[in-house]
Amino acid sequence: MSSSIRPFDGIWPTIADDSVFVDSTAVVIGDVELAQGCSVWPCAVIRGDVNSIKIGEGSNIQDFAMLHVTHKRPSDPLGAPLVIGKHVTIAHHVSLHGCTIGDEVLVGVGSIVLDRVIIEPQVLIGAGSLVPPNKRLESGYLYLGNPVKKVRPLTEAEKAHFKYSAEHYMRLAAKHKSGI
Repeated sequence: MSSSIRPFDGIWPTIADDSVFVDSTAVVIGDVELAQGCSVWPCAVIRGDVNSIKIGEGSNIQDFAMLHVTHKRPSDPLGAPLVIGKHVTIAHHVSLHGCTIGDEVLVGVGSIVLDRVIIEPQVLIGAGSLVPPNKRLESGYLYLGNPVKKVRPLTEAEKAHFKYSAEHYMRLAAKHKSGI
């Protein structure tokens, strides 16, 4: 294992198999699960030190993304873990904190998604958006702004792009791993 993948409090990250790509400059710490085909790009930080982080099959965490959680405590025994579904694209400089993201979602560059947000499947969050705590984003829409607002329904082409984006990053990760 690389020094960029390391334990916290005796808990090691779980990496599904050799299809997972973690760049040597990324950091994955503690109670983190990376499913098949996940990719973690340069300088991303995934810190599962005080709660769990689960990232679904084929999802990609791009450069300088920061993923963290809220700790468990007597007044909040579950805290706020972070769960990311399948074929999700987390773009550059995104911050995710203790939220749940459904399958085939794209979180645009520089966006912030906070505690206990639920993002249903097939949602597009525009670049630079802020999703405040406890908000639920409905499937099939573009959301944008600070704070985020529902803008319009997604087109069929936009919906198809979610899986395309994830598959593109899976192919790119395979090239990086092979040194091509």
